[in-house]
Amino acid sequence: MRKGIHPENYRMVAFKDMSNEDVFLTRSTADTKETIEVDGVEYPLIKLEISRTSHPYYTGKVKLIDAAGRIDKFKSKYAKFKK
Repeated sequence: MRKGIHPENYRMVAFKDMSNEDVFLTRSTADTKETIEVDGVEYPLIKLEISRTSHPYYTGKVKLIDAAGRIDKFKSKYAKFKK
């Protein structure tokens, strides 16, 4: 391993999955201004949209997204601009 190419400022950071509120701790160099208290200790907080606890590949559950409803809503909203 080459010297001087890896960061030196590793610290414990809390990652929070915003879709299911799961929090896990790991070492990271990611910068953040937010913090969270876990088991009485305050950690820097990184918010995630998806993690191993909510991703369909790992959970085996599929979330259905109402794509048809969004498309119909878009079409009705912009129908007035149609010539």
